Amino acid sequence: MLHSISRTRSVSNTLREAWAMRRVWWFTATARTKARFVRTLFGSFWLGFSNLLSIAALSFVYGAVFKVQNFNEYVVYLGIGLVIWNTIASAIGSAPNLFEHNQAHVHNTNLNPVFYTLEEWSFQLQTFAQSFLLVTFVLCYFQHNLFINIFLVGWLPILNLFLFLYWGPLFVCLLGVRYRDLYQLVPIVLQLIFLLSPILYIKENLGGLEWTANINPLYRILSQVRNALITGNIEWGDGILLLIFNLILIWMAIRRLNKESSNLPFLI
Repeated sequence: MLHSISRTRSVSNTLREAWAMRRVWWFTATARTKARFVRTLFGSFWLGFSNLLSIAALSFVYGAVFKVQNFNEYVVYLGIGLVIWNTIASAIGSAPNLFEHNQAHVHNTNLNPVFYTLEEWSFQLQTFAQSFLLVTFVLCYFQHNLFINIFLVGWLPILNLFLFLYWGPLFVCLLGVRYRDLYQLVPIVLQLIFLLSPILYIKENLGGLEWTANINPLYRILSQVRNALITGNIEWGDGILLLIFNLILIWMAIRRLNKESSNLPFLI
């Protein structure tokens, strides 16, 4: 049975339906997380451990390349930035073929497509939490107040990161349904953004090109979280404005999803 849904579905109705299904999409995301590490000895510990190995290797290499004077500060700077970037890149990188991966369900069930977007979002949040907590715990050896800063000032930037991880990939997903070129383009763009963003190096190393970081939306999201955790300070005005901006874009993304819902079975 082809999936059909009214073109006039409102955003509020979709949000109410999504809330009613919250236990289902969270459970299926949790099942995916567990399935990734079935029959492994350490389970989801590998998410954080793989990041720690990358942080250790990159810290020694780039610490020597950039001749960093305070190695402890650099490890924390690089480590937090890398964990956040890996989450952003994973969410956006998997977005273009989200509905294609759920093709059978889209064609044969009457689930609201918002279910699949929320399941993927939950999966990315769970992956981030498992990796971020372990990495932050280890990085506390180099900077002892990281966990305290999460609860004092880091909660707002992290909330903004979580909201972005929904609407950003959703827009990419809706474009990917219509334009298959995004399957090839997105990984290339993500790699370029990573190399051009002050993640492995400090912003001042860009010299006259610092403005590129200021107009980079992915880096702006990342840097707010990293700066809050490292410095213990936050620009509350900027954080609130970003929160409002994220909520507006979530509304716009869901509105666009509602308009595309009836076309999805014919596009995948």
